[in-house]
Amino acid sequence: MRRLLILVAFLTASFLGLTGVSAETPVSSATEECLGCHATIHPGIVESWKKSQHAAMTPAAAMAVQGLGRKISAENIPDELKNVSIGCAECHTLRAKEHKDTFDHNGQNIHMVVSPGDCATCHVQEAQQFDKNLMAHAYGNLVNNDLYQQLILSINGSPVSEKGKMVLKPANAATDADSCLYCHGTKLQITGTKSRDTDMGEMEFPILSGWPNQGVGRINLDDTRGSCAACHTRHDFSIEMARKPYTCKECHVGPDTPANKVYEASKHGNIFSTKQTEWNFKNVPWSIGKDFTAPTCAVCHISLLVDADGKVVSERTHEVKNRLPWRIFGLIYAHPQPKSADLTTIRNKDGLPLPTDFDGGFATTFLLNPQERTAAAQVMQASCQQCHAKSWVEGFWGRFLNTIEQTNATTLAGTQLMKDIWKRGLATGPDKGGNPFDEFSEKLWSDMWLFYANSVRFSSAMGGGGDFGVFADGRYHLMKTLKELEDWLEARKSVKKP
Repeated sequence: MRRLLILVAFLTASFLGLTGVSAETPVSSATEECLGCHATIHPGIVESWKKSQHAAMTPAAAMAVQGLGRKISAENIPDELKNVSIGCAECHTLRAKEHKDTFDHNGQNIHMVVSPGDCATCHVQEAQQFDKNLMAHAYGNLVNNDLYQQLILSINGSPVSEKGKMVLKPANAATDADSCLYCHGTKLQITGTKSRDTDMGEMEFPILSGWPNQGVGRINLDDTRGSCAACHTRHDFSIEMARKPYTCKECHVGPDTPANKVYEASKHGNIFSTKQTEWNFKNVPWSIGKDFTAPTCAVCHISLLVDADGKVVSERTHEVKNRLPWRIFGLIYAHPQPKSADLTTIRNKDGLPLPTDFDGGFATTFLLNPQERTAAAQVMQASCQQCHAKSWVEGFWGRFLNTIEQTNATTLAGTQLMKDIWKRGLATGPDKGGNPFDEFSEKLWSDMWLFYANSVRFSSAMGGGGDFGVFADGRYHLMKTLKELEDWLEARKSVKKP
C-alpha cells in the first residue's frame, strides 16, 4: 500500500509539473522519487530548491566554466552526478557509509544531515578552507575550554538555593543548544529510532540529539565540522544571501560581537541600506564599484573581488581569519589572530587556556607574529584602497591600532582591580578554584571587556560605527563600569571587620 501511494504521488507530481525543473536540466530518477512525495509534504523546501543554482545547473556545466567565474572547485566529480541537477538524492544519499544517521527510506539509503563532507564532493577547496577556519572549530573551542565553560555556567546555569546560598547547577542540553550552541554548533548523535505514521504509511526514522542545528561548528554524524547552511541557507544555498550582512547578523549582533549593529550605523552600512537594490549580489567574481559600492561582511572577509579591469584584488577564501591580523573579540584583551583554528591548545604564561594573560601579555607562541600581521593587513586593505586613498586607509588603520591599545589598557586597569578583589577574598578567583565570572564584581569586570571594549573596537575596525564608539555600548559604558568596579571595591575596603 505504501509503495502504491508513493507511486501515485510521484506520477501526480510528474503530470502536474510540480518539480518545476527546466527540461534542459536533467533530474535523476532518485531525486524525481523524492520530489514526487516532498513536493506535497514539504512544498516550501521543494520550491526553494527549484529556484536554486543546484536545480538549474549540472556539475558538468559548472566544471565547463573557465576563469574566475567558476564556482565549483573540484576537478573530478563522480560520473553519476555530472549530468544531473544537484537535487534531494544527490545530497542526502552521498557517502552513506560515512554517515551514522543513514537509514533506509523507501529503498534509498539516505541521511538527514548534509555535511561539509558531502558539499566537498563539488566544493572541495571551500570545504578544506572552512575546516581551517575558527568557525568550524567553534564547538570544540567553546566546550573543550574549562574556563569558557565557567562563563557559560554563569550565564546558562540553573540557580538553586543550598544552605541559604544561591548555587548554579549546569544547564541542560536543550538550554545550551538554544543559546551558545545555536551559533557555535551542537554535537549530533544518534540516540535511537522512532516510528511515525505518515501520509505514506508507517516509517522508521533515526532520533538525533543536538538537532536541529545549523551552527558553524556543528559536529556532524560523519565526524566533519560545520554547516555550510549556516551561511548558504538551505535549500537554495544562495550566494546572494551569503553576501548580505543579514546572514552574518544571525550570530554577530552583539553586545559581545556587535558587528551588525556597528555596520548598520556606519557609513558603509548607510550606503548598503540605501543602494543595495541597485547592486548585483550574484556575479562571480564580484567587481568593486560595478557590482557594489560599499563593503559588506563578505567583501571584507570572504569573496573573490576584482577591480574595474578584472584584476584580482582579493582571492576567495572560506578560511575567514586569513585577512585578519588582529582578533578584536577580547579574551580578556584584543590580541593577534591565532595561528591555528583549534584554540584548545593555547596556553598563556599562567597555564590558562587563554590567548592573553590577566596582565595583558600575549601567548605569542600561538599567535601571528608582526610580519604575519602585516601581510594579513595588506590583504584586508587591498579592497579598501579600491575606493579610498592610501592616506585615508592608513589613517583609519592607525586609529584602529590605537583603539586596541587603549581599550586593552582600560581593561588592564579593571583587571588589576579585579585581582585586588580576589586577593582580598571579596570574590573567589581562579587561583582559589572559583568561577571568575559568577559573582557581582566579576560580572562588572566581564562587562568591561566582553561588551564595552569589544563594542569600541568593532566600531573602530569597521570604518566608524558612529555612536557605538562612545555612548552606545562604547567608551562611556566602559569607563562607567570601571568606576563602578572601583567604587564597589572601595566600599568593601571601608567596611571594618568585627
